[in-house]
Amino acid sequence: PSGGTIGGIFSYCHDNIKHSCGFRDRVRMRPRHHMIVLQRVMATMSDLHSYEPRNGHGLPHDPFNAIVGPRPIGWIATRSAAGALNLAPYSFFNAFNYTPPIVGFASIGYKDTVRNVEATGEFVWNLATLTLAEAMNQSCAAVPPEVSEFELAGLTPQPSTLVRPPRVAESPVAFECRCTRILQLEGADHTPVPTWLVLGEVVAVHIDKALLKDGVYDTAHAGHILRGGGPADYFTVGPEQLFRMYRPR
Repeated sequence: PSGGTIGGIFSYCHDNIKHSCGFRDRVRMRPRHHMIVLQRVMATMSDLHSYEPRNGHGLPHDPFNAIVGPRPIGWIATRSAAGALNLAPYSFFNAFNYTPPIVGFASIGYKDTVRNVEATGEFVWNLATLTLAEAMNQSCAAVPPEVSEFELAGLTPQPSTLVRPPRVAESPVAFECRCTRILQLEGADHTPVPTWLVLGEVVAVHIDKALLKDGVYDTAHAGHILRGGGPADYFTVGPEQLFRMYRPR
């Protein structure tokens, strides 16, 4: 149905009636047939919670984040033009290209991280693991730009090899990145929204050798944590979630 509107419901019912009956019934549709099909359609609709986001979701918490999840965490380290260190987690993060490797994160609001990347053109992604979960959570505190989240969370800034921002020494994996583009997102009507997408090419990778099994990165034993929905939901990745499926030849 079109957004659950009455017009949409009747249009949906009409289409289903046409496809649910034979040609003879389509020509001479009896009221009883209309009622039966309408009852079936309404029963199906009652099993769905449908809404248009622009009109609100009508639930205690927006389900969007929970549905598109769990998501890898963009734990991003930056350095301001003046040299101040910043570390912050972003729940909208992912990889976007193989060669060259490109990762990106979205910042809802023009925050210190985006400002620093725009000023210096560099950032470092750090893997958030279960053992670092509390420290990662501490680093998302709302503090002034001059306050280092490294110190706040008790983490060690490890100098990078190709970029100026440091990586988290305690994290087993880090990507040094150079910014390729910063985009302010827009709605379907092209109205700008206060969210910035930051993309960067990975120019250096650091992996704890203990996570390389016969030269293959062991995701199942790395302790990744991922962001779920709700105000506090996270997930872990372990061997019990692993299954293999190869592409058709």
